[in-house]
Amino acid sequence: MQNIRKGDEVIVLSGRDRSRRGTVVARVDDDHVLVEGINVVKKHAKGNPMAGTPGGIVDKTLPIHISNVAIFNPETGKGDRVGVKVVDGAKVRIFRSNGAVVGAKA
Repeated sequence: MQNIRKGDEVIVLSGRDRSRRGTVVARVDDDHVLVEGINVVKKHAKGNPMAGTPGGIVDKTLPIHISNVAIFNPETGKGDRVGVKVVDGAKVRIFRSNGAVVGAKA
């Protein structure tokens, strides 16, 4: 079971964007995620008149390693680790600090 999934709110633990929060847009592979508004860089793109794409400097969101992010726990206001527990015959993700279900409405 994946600890961090698409749609989770995460907080960055290390790097240039430390302590910033964002939502996971996609999982690039097993070890990298795209987080909205995090790890944004400026890239110089060459234009392609055949495809109709203009050139210039564009903002691009790059993947970040999952070891550098943690799921944000709204009850504690901090990043938290995730565990797995069986509830009513189904596996659910829980916060390690307080045992609350991840993504459950309070």
